[in-house]
Amino acid sequence: MGEVLPRIAACIVCATLFSLFSVKMIGAMQQSGYKGGIFLRWLKRRDNMLLNRLCVLSLCLALVSAVAVLCFSFLGTQGALLVSAIPFVGLLFAFLYSDKKYTLKVPVKKTGRFYRLFAVYFLFVSCFCYAFIALLAFLAAWNGSPLYRLIAYVPFAVAPVFLPLLLVASNACEGIFETVRNRKFVKRAGQVLDETEIIRVGVVGSYGKTSVKNILKTLLAQKYTVIETPASFNTPIGIAKTVFSSDFAGKQVLIAEMGARKAGDIAELCSLVKPDYALFTGVAEQHMATFKTVENAFEEKSEIIKSGAYTVCGVDLKDRVQSAFTTLENVEFIQADSVSEIDFYATETQFTLRLGEGKKDSVRIKTKLLGRAAVENILLAATLAKKMGLTADEIAQGVANVQPIAHRLQYYQRGGVHILDDGYNANPRGAKEALEALCRFVGRKCVVTPGIVECGALETQINETLGAELAAANPDTVILVGETLVGAVKTGYLNGGGTQENLFVVPTLERAQPLLLERVGAGDCVLFLNDLPDVY
Repeated sequence: MGEVLPRIAACIVCATLFSLFSVKMIGAMQQSGYKGGIFLRWLKRRDNMLLNRLCVLSLCLALVSAVAVLCFSFLGTQGALLVSAIPFVGLLFAFLYSDKKYTLKVPVKKTGRFYRLFAVYFLFVSCFCYAFIALLAFLAAWNGSPLYRLIAYVPFAVAPVFLPLLLVASNACEGIFETVRNRKFVKRAGQVLDETEIIRVGVVGSYGKTSVKNILKTLLAQKYTVIETPASFNTPIGIAKTVFSSDFAGKQVLIAEMGARKAGDIAELCSLVKPDYALFTGVAEQHMATFKTVENAFEEKSEIIKSGAYTVCGVDLKDRVQSAFTTLENVEFIQADSVSEIDFYATETQFTLRLGEGKKDSVRIKTKLLGRAAVENILLAATLAKKMGLTADEIAQGVANVQPIAHRLQYYQRGGVHILDDGYNANPRGAKEALEALCRFVGRKCVVTPGIVECGALETQINETLGAELAAANPDTVILVGETLVGAVKTGYLNGGGTQENLFVVPTLERAQPLLLERVGAGDCVLFLNDLPDVY
């Protein structure tokens, strides 16, 4: 008992400090969707210094512990071990302090799941520390040498290196509880929805879901009270949280964004929401890492049509839908000739929108949204809004109220510099639209991008194409960020005739700041094309 209590105290102190400087690591797990495999891929990245820092910490801990225990050996074994604990703990505090300068691009979200994972992780680390120390104590007793007893606990210094694996194990264990809890939570949300008469609208597609959702909400607000799933909440849990939010009560329309990363996701969401109407934006090479082919992606997302919802489809979907379905009673396709007299300007877009054959069904639209994709998104939302009872004038007023959506070809100025923030764009079509928008500005032009992800086997080809499009746009400066995809972008850029002198490759967005200050001034325009989270 005399050795157990000090051992427990040492484990609690170490586990507490280990857990505190693991918060950002848990944040990376959070960005990985709590998927251990994605987290481990991030951990093994060449530009990820976390393991290197943990190894250096372990080496320093071993050195200071060994030196301290040997220097104070005249105090006896227990006294020397106690003294050596002081620099050991001191180094952990120093590491915790220095770790503050390493920040995540996507801040840690202190959700309930975060705290639950933190608690399980702390328990795992505590048990690991206790088992490690107990093993070292056993070896010291078995060896019996006084000198060995002095240095017996030095190997404990390698404990920090095991923390990422402990986090993966903790996440796997805690995930079992989350699966059961989430299933019950979603089931209750479905029961609540079934007890209401709220009109349900689903939004699916490889791209544009959040933009279309926000446009549709603004349009329908002219006639209905509307609630939508916030931000990019497009999972059963995200929809369930919306249903249980304080804003849900009394609303007439629910707009649910529906995302899919694997087969069965859309069917599950349709079973929960039971949509009356739907918008199907289109399919592209996005998420090919899981769907492998565009055809597979279309098959999954077309579950929204099979659900029986009245579905308005994007222009590019017509041939696919007509080939896949024998009956199209509940399907409507937007018509490209429904918009005319399109004028693209640097900071706004104007066009004429026709929603019927009568004169009153044609209105002139002026919007702060930019690019061709914005025109199609507005047409999609307007077509469904008309089906849901809005007049052309109500739709025009709604479009006038639509505000740019953060990080989706959002325009603003900073210090006289024009900024196009397309940080949440991660598909080839959107990237091309963003470059076209950049070319509408006068002055010098700059593009900052890490490339396009989640395209599976097509990733290299798509990023080489992006590089060629960058060369064709001919901006004055191209800054490629990171190492994951920039090689393919660089190859495409140079092969497409891009200028080597205008091309820069930097490891992080922070390292791009000096280049921007040097090469961009008032009147110039910078396009931030896709800002990858930390785990890519």
